[in-house]
Amino acid sequence: MTSATSSDGTATATRDAAEPALPGARGPLSAHVMAALRGEPGSLAPPPVDVRAADPLGDDAQLALYLCYELHYRGFAGVDAEWEWDAGLLSLRGTWERAFLAALRAGTEPGSDATAALEPLLEEPVEGTGVSHHLLGKGEWWQMREYLALRSVYHLKEADPHAWVIPRLQGQAKASLVAVEFDEFGGGRGERLHARLFADMMAQAGLDPAYGRYLDAAPTPMLAVVNMMSLFGLHRSLRGALVGHFAAAETSSSPSAFRMAKALQRLGAGPRGAFFYTEHVEADAVHEQVVRNEVMADLLDHEPALAQDVVLGIRATDFVEARLAEHILTNWHKDRTCLRRPLPQPATS
Repeated sequence: MTSATSSDGTATATRDAAEPALPGARGPLSAHVMAALRGEPGSLAPPPVDVRAADPLGDDAQLALYLCYELHYRGFAGVDAEWEWDAGLLSLRGTWERAFLAALRAGTEPGSDATAALEPLLEEPVEGTGVSHHLLGKGEWWQMREYLALRSVYHLKEADPHAWVIPRLQGQAKASLVAVEFDEFGGGRGERLHARLFADMMAQAGLDPAYGRYLDAAPTPMLAVVNMMSLFGLHRSLRGALVGHFAAAETSSSPSAFRMAKALQRLGAGPRGAFFYTEHVEADAVHEQVVRNEVMADLLDHEPALAQDVVLGIRATDFVEARLAEHILTNWHKDRTCLRRPLPQPATS
């Protein structure tokens, strides 16, 4: 998407179906994948380093995994679409996936009580210390713009990873999840797609709303957040983890969206500039109930053996989001960018 100006003088995002450009490499593994993607499918050479020795949560492995997953979404400019199902690349991706999944399991406490695992998310702390609390209380405009750019790596494909689980569910769990997805995808109206609303908000903030525009600037913990969703969504064996993730995300979304809307208004964005978040305050309060009480509950009623995976999805979501928040706030508290490179200053009229 590119930005345009509406009849009332406000910035909006215009439709742009272009595939994003490949980002810069972050090490030998991501460089290896990108070199292959620039060639013909079936031409993947052996990696130049031992892929099993790479840090599964590190910059290089996370970008390499992101590149593989993005082939299932919009792909990249100049990359043959046949790479999506290239056997050699899928085999290599599997090695990184197993290491990433092991890291998620190692970073979370196992359990089988999904209701208990969600309980901490149902109570708002008296004095919150998260990113939305910071932006509401004392955040600056440059920090808000960074946060929107960073989150665009997911929000411009909002709800897409969750759609993968639909054919893996049955009965009420499927019906209720589709109802939530219908809202996420604008209730049948293209201009109300949540990804479109986020793009409009980016344009209002003087950011480029093109899909994938800020991938190169996104820090590793942000890639891990999106990669986790793709990992859970693309594997039928992890359908319970995807439902657990979705339940955790919807449970924590409404209070956070309320703070973000107030923060944007405090910083002068106005109602239109905060609409993406005001839309989520009420919508996600409803979605939380549906996902917890209909999707998750029905899934576990019919497949109780998935309880541990549901808990994994809940706690892995907290794990990756906490790592991201720590990265952001550590940098902001030192008055430096949380991105891999600072954003250019917005154009002035």
